[in-house]
Amino acid sequence: MIVAGFLLLAVGAADLVRQFAPRRWIGYLAVAVILLLLGSVSDALLPMLAGLLVGALWVWCMPSERPAPLGFWPAVLLGVLSIGAVVWLGARTDAGLIGSVWTLRSPFGDVPFDLAILTLGAAVFLLESSNLVVRAALDGEHTWRPAELRLVTSDTAVSIAAASDGVAAAEQGQDSSAAGSPVEDADIEGATAESASAESASVESVTAGSPASDPRAGFKGGRLIGPLERILVMILTLAAAYPILAAMLAAKGIVRFPEISRDGETGARAEYFLVGSLVSWVIGLGAAFLVWWAAHS
Repeated sequence: MIVAGFLLLAVGAADLVRQFAPRRWIGYLAVAVILLLLGSVSDALLPMLAGLLVGALWVWCMPSERPAPLGFWPAVLLGVLSIGAVVWLGARTDAGLIGSVWTLRSPFGDVPFDLAILTLGAAVFLLESSNLVVRAALDGEHTWRPAELRLVTSDTAVSIAAASDGVAAAEQGQDSSAAGSPVEDADIEGATAESASAESASVESVTAGSPASDPRAGFKGGRLIGPLERILVMILTLAAAYPILAAMLAAKGIVRFPEISRDGETGARAEYFLVGSLVSWVIGLGAAFLVWWAAHS
């Protein structure tokens, strides 16, 4: 149990450092020191070292600035390791120095130190690390992402602008070479008008036919909504508040329905919403199941 707790805690803390720490090396050092102290007082140095190693491998396998090279398979492997540590290793009879003074009561009874570390690790993992897992799942399924399409649209607009600049330069050269010829001037003016109209039509078609005119307004705040949603799923599942959990999940679909209904024939927004939400819910339910199994084993 303590092994799974340190694994999830190290991974989750490393991702929080990557996301919010202005100087990452200071954050990584602070996380390592805190884990070292926890492992020392709980007589769990080996699980702590395993957590640091897995955290370092996670940072390498799941980059935050670019698509993950291994997809979401590191998350699957981490889940298998955590489940195996809880199921096969179980709880310890002695929690070291802190076990003699540790007392934590809850409405469900006393919470041992190992279970508290596991719950804390699962909660920390649900914050930023799960966002990376959801993003990796969306990338692995090549799910439409509005931000990417806006980049493509801007690149297209830039290329169209560059082409128009080239046409303008060519027209200026023709003007200088054919100065004083009324017929040729009329031909150049007609060609200029035609090219300008064609370029404006192209820009209008790109703008109207892409999501750039409809920004990602409905999906803003996902980096905050996702962690809160997963934490609530975990808490409500552990508290057996299944009607409230079902109402919350249904409310999310109702709130997102106006955005999804504007999909038209593509269904891109619906796919984006379904894949992201299902992966997020599975992670939250998996964390709740892990803690429930550890508490009842």
